[in-house]
Amino acid sequence: MHQRPEYNVELKKPTLKLSAFPKEIWPEGCKVAALQKALLPLFSTNFMREKWVITYQQSEIELGLDQGEVVAGELSEPLAEIELELKSGNTADLLALAALIGQNGGLRQGGLSKAARGYHLAKGNPVRESRPLPVFKAAPKATVEQAMEGILALALDQWQYHEELWVRGDKAVRLSVLQAVEAVRQTLVLFGGLIPRKASTELRALLTDLLPALEQKGADAQAVCYSPAYLKCKLALTSWLATQQWKPFIDEKAQKKLDGSFKRFADIMLGRTAADLKEAFGQPLDEDGFRDQLARLKRQIISFHMLAGAYSHEEYSPYINGWLELQQAIIQQQHAWEDSARQHAVMMDAFWLNGKVK
Repeated sequence: MHQRPEYNVELKKPTLKLSAFPKEIWPEGCKVAALQKALLPLFSTNFMREKWVITYQQSEIELGLDQGEVVAGELSEPLAEIELELKSGNTADLLALAALIGQNGGLRQGGLSKAARGYHLAKGNPVRESRPLPVFKAAPKATVEQAMEGILALALDQWQYHEELWVRGDKAVRLSVLQAVEAVRQTLVLFGGLIPRKASTELRALLTDLLPALEQKGADAQAVCYSPAYLKCKLALTSWLATQQWKPFIDEKAQKKLDGSFKRFADIMLGRTAADLKEAFGQPLDEDGFRDQLARLKRQIISFHMLAGAYSHEEYSPYINGWLELQQAIIQQQHAWEDSARQHAVMMDAFWLNGKVK
């Protein structure tokens, strides 16, 4: 989803004519004629557009079907996408229409705009690299509610980015898609004490139903990502965020808590997360014991990434890495390393305020 100004001008030939745009869009002192002479084409988008204007519920929505290609020099890639533009009305109607269109399958939410694809081709179409789950950085003095929205947006961005890589043939990033979905689920758990469960019942059910398909080692990206259930889940999350679907379930008392300091909330939840892991790994475990606790460990490592951003990289990185080393030892079944990694992790000093876990 994007919200941005857009200017459309008619061209007699496929060359950008800056003087055709409204004069008020240019910064003061901008010499448009000089800028025109300096322009060099990097890529082109060549496509045929069919469009319809649809009245859906209380809104007017333009549906555009674009088919063609993006070209940069000798490189190109096919273009086939549906765009929905809200002409008047509300976002909820637009998302509901998207969900209706997606019921028959064969569609997914695109993660790259035409321009993004063009710029990438212009750079020589380099391999897109997987990226690790980042630590969420909240704005100074962010509220709990603002941080929750930001964390879910971060998780959705991770999901969308790695989905794009997966459908383009990078099989290894399936696990990154799975981690992003788990990050959404874990975020709902973290804030579950403030957001009533009934506010996210459908979303949580859709996320849970999606896991088996993503957990299969040989899962086919095209089959999964273009399935109706997959799109329905992503659109449900997008809608939950974009229209703040938790709001009708929040009373005045709960809203006051959501308006509280995220930093204070994060410190409390960091302590609870560490205590949970200390309970799980505080005593020696056999091989089955380590396997049984792996899912729990993965979830809480996600929690650390979502909560630790109020502190510096130098403060949180050694702590998170200690738990990541234990996770790696369990996954790789490095039995000689597991217990030493466990002991190191549970003995690490807390980095957050009032964070000494006894």
